[in-house]
Amino acid sequence: MILQPRPIAFTLAVIGFFALSVVGTVVGLAPDTCCKRAVEGAIVIYLATSMAVRAISTILTQAMIASQVREDTPSDNKN
Repeated sequence: MILQPRPIAFTLAVIGFFALSVVGTVVGLAPDTCCKRAVEGAIVIYLATSMAVRAISTILTQAMIASQVREDTPSDNKN
């Protein structure tokens, strides 16, 4: 894989956790509710980011393979 999904997803999940915690605190939620929502949000962010990075990595890999195949095959253009 070109991109490693785990570090990217983990970083975004941690950032999302703290962002959701701050938002919950500002809104005035109870600490336990704020924590539960932040953890659930971080899990969703981790899963969504992981799938997105894998999809992007697959698309980039396929594009690189197609580009290499086009370079390696001789063209049949006869002038």
